[in-house]
Amino acid sequence: MQASRARYRVVALAIGLAVLSYIQRVAISQAAGPISRDLHFNKAAMGLIFGAFGLSYALFELPMGLLGDRIGVRRILIQIVLAWSLFTALTGAAWSFISMYVVRFAFGAGEAGCFPNLTRMLSVWLPARERVTAQSLMWACTRWGGAATPPIVLAIVSIFGWRWAFVAFALLGVVWCIIFFAWFRNDPSEHRSVNAAERELIETTRNLQVHRGAQDNWLSILLTPQVAILVLQYFCFSFVWYFYITWLPTYLIEQRGQTPGRAATLSVLPLLFGGFGSLLSGLIPIRIPRPRIAFCGFLGAAVLLFTFTQVQAIVPAMLSMGMASFCSDLTMPISWNACVDIGGSYTATVAATMNMLGNLAGFAAPVVGGIILQRTGGHWNPLIYLMIGSSLISALCWLYLDPSPRNRNPSLDFNKLQAATDAEAGSL
Repeated sequence: MQASRARYRVVALAIGLAVLSYIQRVAISQAAGPISRDLHFNKAAMGLIFGAFGLSYALFELPMGLLGDRIGVRRILIQIVLAWSLFTALTGAAWSFISMYVVRFAFGAGEAGCFPNLTRMLSVWLPARERVTAQSLMWACTRWGGAATPPIVLAIVSIFGWRWAFVAFALLGVVWCIIFFAWFRNDPSEHRSVNAAERELIETTRNLQVHRGAQDNWLSILLTPQVAILVLQYFCFSFVWYFYITWLPTYLIEQRGQTPGRAATLSVLPLLFGGFGSLLSGLIPIRIPRPRIAFCGFLGAAVLLFTFTQVQAIVPAMLSMGMASFCSDLTMPISWNACVDIGGSYTATVAATMNMLGNLAGFAAPVVGGIILQRTGGHWNPLIYLMIGSSLISALCWLYLDPSPRNRNPSLDFNKLQAATDAEAGSL
């Protein structure tokens, strides 16, 4: 019997939500100019507004990951998508710094848990050999969705104003929830579109349904050195990446003398190139060690960001920044699949912890950037040099980090896991 392909629809749902989440979070960078003028925000205030999302996203990541592991992907994703869509719409209703900060903080809390639970969803629905490929495709599409956002937002803001632009984006989340609720099930075996051959294909490598015993709870896994290094490299990676979706359009206008329209076009490049990096990462032969790819990717990003500061012509400079994003995004599927290798049945929890630290960087990067710009009178290079240092730290982390199964925490006994799996199967 040929296996059905219901799992590919799950990949499509994951990609759709991932793209939607990035469109909604990137939109504010293009609306920053009109928002600042209408609400009278200076650079430091706008930096705090950018950072509100990252702070709340980080604070709510771990609770949402734990909740997803406990109550299931279907329920948690519907709840958080509806919540963040509501606060996306309310962004357009803000009238002051406090109201905007509260709304963006709540929006970040709504988005928390999205990617950890998508990672768990893909791990449950896909055989092991398809997971990295699915992660690479998902992250490539999120980058491309983010890349398409600046000109789209600029056009919508120009026609309808920034307030209604956020309402329009919020409606897309409601549409996704309706489709997801109607079709998705937590367990592939419960879905009528999954035949016996596809169910067997998925279950031969699925290990998320069995917890590893009392001694191996979620906290013991989070306290391992592997997890600590994993989250450190992701924090430093995110510190750089958040520049692309927050300050980059402003940098291009103020430092490089670009018009808003041209700045919107040029700011597409890091996300566009990053998508190709994520996609290529999933196509690299499995025999090439993933830690080596990640190390070279981050090292290349540091070199290319330094090159960016030395090049005066705008197009070559932005191509250099785009290639820096390409190099660092080679690591995205590797980092997220490492959460599966390290976390096992606690995949969403480990992924949430990693993404929590990444989004603390999402809070720190724009806020630190705003402070640097305010205190230096608009000098941008100190911020970019800080980004270069962050890339180098991420590279060094991958000299140590190896999340492959043979290097997992020794306390996670594979034989015990297999025995528990066999016992559960015998009880069915």
